Amino acid sequence: MLLDVRDLDVYYGAIHALQGISFHMEPGEIVTLIGANGAGKSTTLRTISGLIRPRRGTVTFKSQEISRTAAERIVRLGINHVPEGRKIFAPLTVLENLEMGAYTRDDPAEIRQSMERVFQTFPRLKERLTQLGGTLSGGEQQMLAIGRAMMAKPSLLLLDEPSMGLAPVVVEKIAEIIQEINATGTSILLVEQNAHMALTIAHRGYVMETGRIVLEGSADKLLHDPQVRQAYLGG
Repeated sequence: MLLDVRDLDVYYGAIHALQGISFHMEPGEIVTLIGANGAGKSTTLRTISGLIRPRRGTVTFKSQEISRTAAERIVRLGINHVPEGRKIFAPLTVLENLEMGAYTRDDPAEIRQSMERVFQTFPRLKERLTQLGGTLSGGEQQMLAIGRAMMAKPSLLLLDEPSMGLAPVVVEKIAEIIQEINATGTSILLVEQNAHMALTIAHRGYVMETGRIVLEGSADKLLHDPQVRQAYLGG
């Protein structure tokens, strides 16, 4: 098992944001968390990546318990988080943003290999190497955010709302890219309000409502589940 989340309770002050959630991932999977705004999806990713400490429960990655581990250490263990809203470094160039993604690594040859892999995945970034991140389009910024995460060579990539605010044609491209990255061996935990896109590319999924997991199954099963279709897929 790659990732095992058990009985996770997270609070924001008095607000009980995650209420005993449990789920797991196997190596090589794309797993998606779907649900409405406020369901706890982003909080789950932030807890796994060490940005939030749970009050109760465990997060185990490659058999190592990490729920009290510092975020920087979690990156070094092989988990990288692409946050909602992309959070690129707007005043830095595309190249500088990508180099920031490799800050935990010290082998120049391996870093160059990762850079080439990013350029193969995102040829447009290579064309814009000297352009400031803040001047890129929304789709290009999302590509840069994912590319920056790839520079850390993660075995688990946490993607938070990668399709948010993007045109449908760009959403399709991002979906293809997620599958391409997964095909090279990177496992992906995908948080997405675009449930149709998420369930089309994922292997398995979990449906979250108000801090709880209320449904789980293969992506195909959830895609055709009447409850899911009614609530998240427009009937």
